[in-house]
Amino acid sequence: MAVKKFVVGIFTDEEVLFPAIKKVRSAGYKIHDVYTPMPIHGMDHALGLRETSLHTAGFIYGITGTTTALSGIGWVFNSDWPVNIGGKSHFDLPAWIPITFELTVLFSAVGMFLTFLYICQMAPFVRKHHFNLRSTDDQFTMVVECTEKSNEEEIKAFLQGAGATGINTQVAETGWWLGRYDKDKTPFEHKGATLA
Repeated sequence: MAVKKFVVGIFTDEEVLFPAIKKVRSAGYKIHDVYTPMPIHGMDHALGLRETSLHTAGFIYGITGTTTALSGIGWVFNSDWPVNIGGKSHFDLPAWIPITFELTVLFSAVGMFLTFLYICQMAPFVRKHHFNLRSTDDQFTMVVECTEKSNEEEIKAFLQGAGATGINTQVAETGWWLGRYDKDKTPFEHKGATLA
């Protein structure tokens, strides 16, 4: 995973943040991410993110659970241990519906939960760089990636004009790594990082 330079803009008002996102995107700068203390309706649309495929994954997991339940019960009652109970047929679908429903819900819920953790790179001992610790409290943080075409000073001036109350430059790893925040140091140095 690459170590990159980012310009971090800190905003104190949601109403200033939304127009700033539109200005930064229209200027052609690459927004790495925006961190907010609470979910904000329309943020994904403002950032140009596509709709999540998590519901499609949930459907696939549910179908897998239904197939597993029906094939497992069918194999037990028809092949492995067929028992004649009062003349009932071995393929008694109405009696299998509760177990099939429960397994469908179980596969779907657990599968979507694990998929969500994978997509968001969240798990025990998975660490990511925090650009602003107060983004979980009362500040909104926009992180703009410095590319070969963009100039760091131009981005800083642009964010200041867009209403950012604080601006700094950080060098950070773009991905995640295994470790603990209370024991391990970050696996990179903030070389060349300047605070504004």
